Amino acid sequence: MNNKIKVGIVGGAGYTGGELLRILINHPEVEILSVHSNSNAGNLISDIHTDLFGDTSLKFTDSLSQDIDVLFLCVGHGDAKKFLKVNEIADSIKIIDLSQDFRLAESSKLKAESVKLKARSFVYGLPELNRERIKAASNIANPGCFATCIQMALLPLAAKGLLTAEVHINATTGSTGAGQGLSATSHFSWRNNNLSVYKAFEHQHLNEIGESLSQLQTSFNGKESLLFVPQRGDFTRGIFASIYTESDLTIDEGYDIYESYFKDHPFTHVSRKNIDLKQVVNTNKCLIHLEKHGNMIYIVSITDNLLKGASGQAVQNMNLMFGIEETTGLRLKAAAF
Repeated sequence: MNNKIKVGIVGGAGYTGGELLRILINHPEVEILSVHSNSNAGNLISDIHTDLFGDTSLKFTDSLSQDIDVLFLCVGHGDAKKFLKVNEIADSIKIIDLSQDFRLAESSKLKAESVKLKARSFVYGLPELNRERIKAASNIANPGCFATCIQMALLPLAAKGLLTAEVHINATTGSTGAGQGLSATSHFSWRNNNLSVYKAFEHQHLNEIGESLSQLQTSFNGKESLLFVPQRGDFTRGIFASIYTESDLTIDEGYDIYESYFKDHPFTHVSRKNIDLKQVVNTNKCLIHLEKHGNMIYIVSITDNLLKGASGQAVQNMNLMFGIEETTGLRLKAAAF
């Protein structure tokens, strides 16, 4: 008898879809039944994700199997809601959406507007914040990549009510954070040996960060207290977030708070040594380092934007939803060199 989790993927040709396939092909509790892509229907998955040659004979399809347990939506922002409006999804099928369509409280409910479009409520899928709610959920809104990295740096302070001043954030992401479609700022010749700021103080992930921190600390002033400068880096993958805020904590008190908060979360680790991005690239880890400078606490948080920031976290959520060990299929080796 096959008791494996039967999976369908929509948008399997992009970066997040490819990372999801790389994890799930080797996941011991999963059987991939369908990988949807209108533009690649009939093509071998390994023709698009060439590193999977020899690992799978699966082909893309333009049809949607109903004989699945969970559907991953690896589509662009706005497209998840559109997809669910025109495709009938059985009530029994759980959904994990990697777009931003259902992350915020005001957008977390999908109304029953037609026979096809069933009412669904989405839980914000950050395990370090909502693990018990995720376990009981049928639909998950996977967090954004910047949002995940930054929230990890701030959740322990919010849980203790210690976010009482402006939070200054500078975070740099790799080129894969822009998606697979080409733009003026994603060409190699522009990105290589280059660095630039975009959406300063206005990045869309500020909304979900503000909601999560306010969930733990009701007195927190939401995104208005978050001064965030995002940067495009000249590397492929990873996020390096550098954050500081006023705090009366000593460095030892800070480490005690962070180590206590994350002690039961297997992918988030607090390091008393300085950290660097290669430690997390190609893993589902988040590493955090603290320093104290005068009246400021300084926090460094690092993740892989495609894994803990997207597809790895989506699989972590799936594991929790189906009651299997949270780390299953996600013990991945860092790039290191």
